Amino acid sequence: MMLRLNLPLLLIAICCALGSVTAQHEARKLYQAMETEQERARQLEVEYEQARLELSRWAAHSRIEKTAREHLRMDPPPPGAQSYPEANPVRTEGRL
Repeated sequence: MMLRLNLPLLLIAICCALGSVTAQHEARKLYQAMETEQERARQLEVEYEQARLELSRWAAHSRIEKTAREHLRMDPPPPGAQSYPEANPVRTEGRL
């Protein structure tokens, strides 16, 4: 009589233990994967900041001017050669 009761309880206990071990193993694997991805995210942030710095260096006015002079052989216009459009005020006669 006792054997009939103990055997199913033993099987249930073994299944619960195996389920617990499996869940812990899966949780460890997922935690390790999360840490790996967080490290990758940090690396990408560093690369992004480096790219932004490089872009700001390439977009600097002095670098653009130097490249235009050296590679494109461009010179700035003489001081009197620049012309600017005159501002025409907008007339609002009869309008509110």
